[in-house]
Amino acid sequence: MERQQSTTLFVRAATGLVRAWSVTDAFIYAFFSVNLITLGLYIFSQMYYLDGNLIGALLVSTFFITFECLVYAALIAVMPRAGGDYVWQSRILGGGVGFILAITGWWFILWYWVPLYADMLRFEVITPLLAILGAQSPALWFTETPEGAFISVVIVCAFVFVYIAMGMRNYARLQKACFIGGLIGLLLVFLFLLFGNPAAFKANLEAQIPQLFGASGDGLYEATLAAGEEAGTAQTWGGGWALAPIFLAIPYMVFFNLWPNWGATLYGEVRGATDFKRNFYGMWYALIATAILGIVLFVLINKTISWDFYMKANGAFWNYRWGYTETPPPIPVWPYPALFAVLLTNSRVIQFIVILLMGLWFFGWSGTVFLSSTRVIFAAAFDRLLPEWVADIHPRFRTPINALLLMVIPSLIVGALYSWNIFNFQSLTLCSTLVIATTYLGSTIAAILLPYRKRDLYNASPIAKYKVGGVPLITIAGIIFLGFELFLLYEWLIDPLQLYGISYRNISSVVFMLAMYVLAAVIYFGFKTYRKRQGIDIDKVYEEIPVE
Repeated sequence: MERQQSTTLFVRAATGLVRAWSVTDAFIYAFFSVNLITLGLYIFSQMYYLDGNLIGALLVSTFFITFECLVYAALIAVMPRAGGDYVWQSRILGGGVGFILAITGWWFILWYWVPLYADMLRFEVITPLLAILGAQSPALWFTETPEGAFISVVIVCAFVFVYIAMGMRNYARLQKACFIGGLIGLLLVFLFLLFGNPAAFKANLEAQIPQLFGASGDGLYEATLAAGEEAGTAQTWGGGWALAPIFLAIPYMVFFNLWPNWGATLYGEVRGATDFKRNFYGMWYALIATAILGIVLFVLINKTISWDFYMKANGAFWNYRWGYTETPPPIPVWPYPALFAVLLTNSRVIQFIVILLMGLWFFGWSGTVFLSSTRVIFAAAFDRLLPEWVADIHPRFRTPINALLLMVIPSLIVGALYSWNIFNFQSLTLCSTLVIATTYLGSTIAAILLPYRKRDLYNASPIAKYKVGGVPLITIAGIIFLGFELFLLYEWLIDPLQLYGISYRNISSVVFMLAMYVLAAVIYFGFKTYRKRQGIDIDKVYEEIPVE
């Protein structure tokens, strides 16, 4: 009788997804999710005006995000289901809360991430490769024009659609190949920086940047320093070790490293997902390895490029891109450390190979923009909060293709708005972090309450034995991470020093975020009413956990 009721409540008796991933595959996904080369370098470059030491901000944020790993590893071990945050929040906090937070954070806001991914594709892959091949005009076209930005959006959507549609097993194979190739590329960059020196870098920069991008070579290095100074660059090597400036840098830093749990929505398709320790170490090792690689990269940049030059080059680039000056930067492209490193050789072949290998960091990571989201959309449809066809699974690849289309199509529209800066969309960059962090807030509260609101489920789970002074570990970790999240939300939304640009003062940001939450609420209450007329009680759905 119970099985018949479940079949009636859900779209079908089981999701139809298969456990195609190992914990190692999940680790690689987590490693790419806190991607040092794509998200990391992109966000470091925008922190030029903050004087908090970036190594300090990286270390302190890593400490607090460790508790996020504990929270999510425990939630996965208790309920390893496709949909992650949505399933946990809807079963512990209630359907309305779970749907609105998770759908906004994993569906709607990820549309906005696509043009950010496209930025990284054109800055780190397309522009430098074209320039090395001698196609100077197309290289600059991709970096400098809205049309180039939008074509990059289209490329991201097309590649990622195929990448995800081919199924989790094939995805894991491609991801692993990119992981290995990307690490080889990073090792080569490290070697260039390790054996290079500032004098050689300066000479090669002034000789090769004009050849690659048509910039003036005379005094290029000094001109970049001057432009960065005018942009208000505050980043100095070794400065800002006081805790106050470090904590003020963290709300920007976490744009890149808050995501070791990005694969949590996929654990219904991961073998051995009820093993709490393996879940935790898979996420935490990715976080720690990224932090270590980041520190090594910082040190090598300072050694050969110099931190002062690197940050002032960033300041000059973003000051112009953000419209604070009408004077173009002396270096007309994004200051990519891997490109700077390969300038230490005159061989275009070697340069091309290294940049191509470094591009694998992007391609291995790119699927994260849609993959995790598709499982949240799928889980909501499986609970009948979206049309049944959204929960359809491709019979061969076991992929929710229709859920994937609900990511791709709106992303193209949002990508156009961003590329041509309609409705000031380019000012909303950190909204993409804020909204997902709010979703994480919901899961963190759910984790804190889990041992008390779902006592039987908790006691029967593998995490019940982990306690500190008689208090469940999941509750303690949740309280610590909750405090960190509240600090981030305060800095983003109130922003007393006006450092991040997405507070209540940014009307576009406020309207955009509120509109997303309202849209989620309309869908939830609309479908709940619709299902009630069909004789389906959605509240009953949320009393059960779907079978994978």
